[in-house]
Amino acid sequence: MMPNTAYPTCFVLRLERIGKIYPTGEVLRDVTWEVKPGDRIGLVGVNGAGKSTQMRIIAGQEEPSSGQVIKQGDPRIVYLQQEFDVDVRRTVRQELFQAFGEAAQVLNRQRQVEDEMASERAANDADHLDRLIDELGHLQTRFEALHGYELDARIDKLLPTIGFSLESVEALVGDYSGGWQMRIALGKILLQEPDLLLLDEPTNHLDVETIQWLESYLTDQSVPLVVISHDRAFLDRVCNQIVETERGLSRTYLGNYSQHLEQKALEREASQSAFERQQKELSAQQAYIDRFRASATRSTQAKSREKLLEKVDRIEAPTDTISGPRFQFPPAPRSGRQIALIKDLSHSYGDRLLFLGANLDVERGDRIAFVGPNGAGKSTLLRLVMGLEAPDEGIAQLGEHNVQAGYFEQNQAEALDLTKTVINTLFEVVPDWTQTQVRSLLGSFCFSNDAVFKEVGQLSGGEKARLALAVMLLNPCNLLVLDEPTNHLDIPAKQMLEDALRDYEGAALMVSHDRYFISRVANRIVELRDGELVQYRGDYSYYLEKKQEEAAAALAQEQERAAIAKRDANRLKQKEKSNARKQAVSGPASQNATSL
Repeated sequence: MMPNTAYPTCFVLRLERIGKIYPTGEVLRDVTWEVKPGDRIGLVGVNGAGKSTQMRIIAGQEEPSSGQVIKQGDPRIVYLQQEFDVDVRRTVRQELFQAFGEAAQVLNRQRQVEDEMASERAANDADHLDRLIDELGHLQTRFEALHGYELDARIDKLLPTIGFSLESVEALVGDYSGGWQMRIALGKILLQEPDLLLLDEPTNHLDVETIQWLESYLTDQSVPLVVISHDRAFLDRVCNQIVETERGLSRTYLGNYSQHLEQKALEREASQSAFERQQKELSAQQAYIDRFRASATRSTQAKSREKLLEKVDRIEAPTDTISGPRFQFPPAPRSGRQIALIKDLSHSYGDRLLFLGANLDVERGDRIAFVGPNGAGKSTLLRLVMGLEAPDEGIAQLGEHNVQAGYFEQNQAEALDLTKTVINTLFEVVPDWTQTQVRSLLGSFCFSNDAVFKEVGQLSGGEKARLALAVMLLNPCNLLVLDEPTNHLDIPAKQMLEDALRDYEGAALMVSHDRYFISRVANRIVELRDGELVQYRGDYSYYLEKKQEEAAAALAQEQERAAIAKRDANRLKQKEKSNARKQAVSGPASQNATSL
């Protein structure tokens, strides 16, 4: 589409009054915003607000029902979706090479032909072998025309950027964790040299270390970026602009996510003040009109004011922001002081040693967040405490005095019966509740009207997660064991969960890669490190401060060791020089003595 000359040509892409209607209803009504060079835009809004729809429209995967997408020239737009596409059977280098489109297709076919040439059929069928040799020649010519032999050098140049060495790219993609596979997928995108990069929930299932790497990487890039994320810390560190979609409309805010919240609060305060001032003035004018409409001396003035009042542009009352679920946990039953105990715990997962003599005492009121890289054993630790796995050695168990635990695991939503409706799922847990009570609880989790009659199998991942949380809430407990509870939750839903946990009277054990979530709810941090449980008796800010102190101390020790090594090396060098001088001086004298 040709650029609209009504707008300046400094933008890469512009969404102009985009609307989108599905058979189930209207998602976007009047969405207008643009991407300029240097922009790193965060798309935010509740689940179902149309964020991914906008991404697909930008990527050309969907057409808008109304409005238009205006592009400057023909920008190369590359889209990394939530489920990024990598082939675990290829080596890392082979997978990265797939970024080169036709050249990759030609090379893939070339390898197939070479394999066929070594087959038994080719050995016994000369005509077939000749055809293969002929095809191979054409493929090699085409590969050379596409500068295919230069593309490996581009991959080699990229490797350090995404954290791979020249040796590591010969390993299979399947040998790497999800976080490293995400780096490979991102590398494929960057090799395509995009003019605009689209990322949909790039931090899902990544550990904190990888998320921090991604933040640094993206902020160092010059490519304009549009990202959907419910990770508020990520949005704060990466984005310089926020586009919020609410009720089908969009609004652009300069700055990161926290700054956008501050601007929204100020705007709402100003709008409320303006609305109240106008209402006060309108009330005063109406009172004057009502009082003097029938007056012999002032009726003319009253009618004049009435006509002016009819022409006033009314300021609308500020609309309440769409909110997520609001809930509170049932009162926690009284328990003993000790809620859970881990003592001298040693445990392996396959050939990997996770814990070696680990210890932890969980007391009433503790809200402990377990942190560490993927594969460190965080989820396994929760399962051990819950008695779902037996430790190899030592103890991992709940407290003995009336500890009642509620367990929410990563795949909790998968345990739901997909054939049941949303409302019947809750009725199965609380059969004595009235429909009004059940619908009220579901309404607090954003299931309203006909949505409560949907089958669970028709729900999105976020909706299933919310439903699974609602089910868990119905059983009073004094220990919550939560494994990635914020996965698939939108930001308002996360905020409501955080508020409920802050007010919760019981203890909580949590695994989460959401740093904002941890910072709001945890009062102790336990890091899984080298088979041990390293405790930090403070909140997440305290943990970060201590980690910085540890890093500074480690650096100082390393520098001290390097200085000692350098000093020792200099001393050895000086000693060798001294010995050499002595030998040079004493050598001739010794020879003369011998000759005499």
